[in-house]
Amino acid sequence: MTDPAPVQTRPGPLKRLYLWVLSWADSRYGTPALFVIAFAESSFFPIPPDVLQIALSVGRPKRSYLYALTAAAGSVLGGILGWYIGHALWESLESFFFEYVPGFTHENFGLVKARYDEHAFLAIFGAAFTPIPFKVFTIASGVFEVALGTLVLASTIGRSARFLLVATAIYFLGPQVKALLDRYLGIATFALLVLGVGGFLAIKLLL
Repeated sequence: MTDPAPVQTRPGPLKRLYLWVLSWADSRYGTPALFVIAFAESSFFPIPPDVLQIALSVGRPKRSYLYALTAAAGSVLGGILGWYIGHALWESLESFFFEYVPGFTHENFGLVKARYDEHAFLAIFGAAFTPIPFKVFTIASGVFEVALGTLVLASTIGRSARFLLVATAIYFLGPQVKALLDRYLGIATFALLVLGVGGFLAIKLLL
């Protein structure tokens, strides 16, 4: 009697999205894809661009810093889109974000506003550099009338520092970082779920 074949479960939607992002590392369009994903992640996309940046950099370590700058440029420009959504389109889109986007709650927006009232630059810089969902801050900066120049400057410094830190790690430890990513894909996917979607809830804890 043979053992029954193992049941193969279909990956969840976030993991499929994660793997789709990762698949661009094997494409000749990997660099433009990195720019687009970084752009989108700053206003609505759940998967951080670090995933693709790491994969691309491991494949071509000498281009690690180019990939970092590409991700930073896309992310900052995407942040400007987020600011514009909050500044000019929020009245039309507010109900959509609060109803359908996890973490976009009136309570969380109140927490972000309190940090902006205290020191908008440091709040944006912290969100740009850490796993706190950046999109909440870019959109809220437009809603709460934070100067666009403040957003751009804080985002440029914070996001550049974050992606350059990743680039430096890959440049010197590339194979080890990729091995860890492959080995702990399930954990990484769950972390992305927490930080990229459910991670909106971390605002209440981290601010």
